[in-house]
Amino acid sequence: MSNSFMKKLYNTNASQNADRGSAASSEENLSVDGLIGLGGHSARKSYYPALQQKVVELEAERNRYKWLFENAFHGIFQADTRGWIQSANAAMARICATETSASLEGGVYFAALLQGGEEEFQQIRNRLLSEGQLFLYETRIKRLDGSQIDVSMNLLLRPHEEGEIIEGFVADITRRMEMQNRVLADNEALEQRVQARTAELTDLNTRLIAEMAEREEAQREMARARDAAESANLSKDKYLAAASHDLLQPLNAARLLVSALRERELPSYEGDLVDRVHLALSGAEHLLSDLLDISKLDQNAVQPDIQAFSVQHLLFNLEAEFQPIAQEAGVSLKFRAPDLAVQSDMRLLSRVLRNLIGNAIRYTDSGGVLVALRKRANTLRIEVWDTGQGIPEDKRQDIFKEFQQLGRRPGRSGGVGLGLAIVDRIARVLDLSIQLVSVEGRGSRFSFSVPLSDQAIPLRSFDTPLRRESGLEGVEVLVIDNEPEVLVSMKALLDGWGCEVVTAASAEQAIAENRLAPELILADYHLDDDATGTEAVAALRDYFKQAIPAAILTADRSSEVRKQLRELELPLLNKPIKPSKLRALIQHLSGQHQVA
Repeated sequence: MSNSFMKKLYNTNASQNADRGSAASSEENLSVDGLIGLGGHSARKSYYPALQQKVVELEAERNRYKWLFENAFHGIFQADTRGWIQSANAAMARICATETSASLEGGVYFAALLQGGEEEFQQIRNRLLSEGQLFLYETRIKRLDGSQIDVSMNLLLRPHEEGEIIEGFVADITRRMEMQNRVLADNEALEQRVQARTAELTDLNTRLIAEMAEREEAQREMARARDAAESANLSKDKYLAAASHDLLQPLNAARLLVSALRERELPSYEGDLVDRVHLALSGAEHLLSDLLDISKLDQNAVQPDIQAFSVQHLLFNLEAEFQPIAQEAGVSLKFRAPDLAVQSDMRLLSRVLRNLIGNAIRYTDSGGVLVALRKRANTLRIEVWDTGQGIPEDKRQDIFKEFQQLGRRPGRSGGVGLGLAIVDRIARVLDLSIQLVSVEGRGSRFSFSVPLSDQAIPLRSFDTPLRRESGLEGVEVLVIDNEPEVLVSMKALLDGWGCEVVTAASAEQAIAENRLAPELILADYHLDDDATGTEAVAALRDYFKQAIPAAILTADRSSEVRKQLRELELPLLNKPIKPSKLRALIQHLSGQHQVA
């Protein structure tokens, strides 16, 4: 996010506010209250604290993304379609041999950096206008100090408030090209020496020995480079895992706060603003989750945890998650499943179905979506049907590639085209064969088969009868989290559902401030001082001498945490938390408390 971009956004808003009001009120319209539509005294009194906190959180999130942009290893820049660079990061400045990115922004013509000049830029521009993207494009760049280097670029054509922009990711491949040229030169020289001096066997042998030594050294260099690359990939995975946790925590708090606001009676304008924030946060959540999953799958960091489980249990949770989404989209969602058990990884299989169901709802304007399961010999065939627009035959392979979409649906969140790419990768991990049948204008069917299990699996998790048919009024919930903003957002959401909520940062604080045992506990996994939510639950159960129903809410998606929680029989919800799944979980846990 460059300073120039923020100035443009500020000036645009200021201009719009000036048109609506007189010059005397322009300073008020340019305040935070005016920009978010709460200029009146009564509105500020009612909503200012919560929205001010929200602004602070969003600013912090913006600063996180700005830090990632400025400290990226590869060069990143944005240019308008005419070729003028609008923003760039420090790595791009180093590639162009200038001290700061400000030297590039607004005053450097992209075509002037290309070895092919204007002609090469027009070829790139035409490719982007026709295809929208250009990956692994290799060329030479003329640096500002007069030197030239070899680079590889990934270019995308992205929408912007002032029109389309070109976004580029640039890597310096000069050393790689030099090594390739050196190897080619060595090979050519070797061939010439063999042809010219076949008769000189003694001298040839001497030269061959020297060449073999050089090749061995080159192989050692390549082995060292490979080890360094593998080490860098490992460091990247660790960094990505840590960054994902840090990003998902504030995103979870923001989603819960917005969900709490959406369930309240708000004026139409403020309600529309809240809905827009909800859509923006939802898009960020899906994009971040998809990128994390793609990265782990591409690094072969996902190992399946094969076990037997009930398909009804799996579909019950999916139905609770997607029924509200289907109702909002105006399509029906039905499930037909026998009471059978399968042998697979429940989390990965759930992700496959979640992506297929989400796509089916997104691309269905009328009619419905059906999830049908049929027994076939020793396998269970799972099918997802929709009555949507269908998929053209020439696109049926492309939809499983990254960043491929058939087109956005009006009023629907379309993501970035990673859903089916994730399905394809998970299918390879689980050894599934995804089959597609589609008729344009009538709909599509995705299907695959999983092995059946002969074990008798009892229904668990959300499948017990609910305690309260009408809602969650009066349910006593203890929320434990070391993030204050998460505690505030959880309390706001649960209060809106009628729960009696108590919050604490640790088990010790909860014990000190509560004399009576809660009906259920919702705890984050990672707490302060290396404590965990599982330890907090155990301490509270021991203190109150009761098997209090509990669940763990965490942004940690590691297999170790999932395995531990499964062994402790503690339900798990990954952050950012979807309110519909949280409500279903609380209903289930409160039902367990009543049975106990």
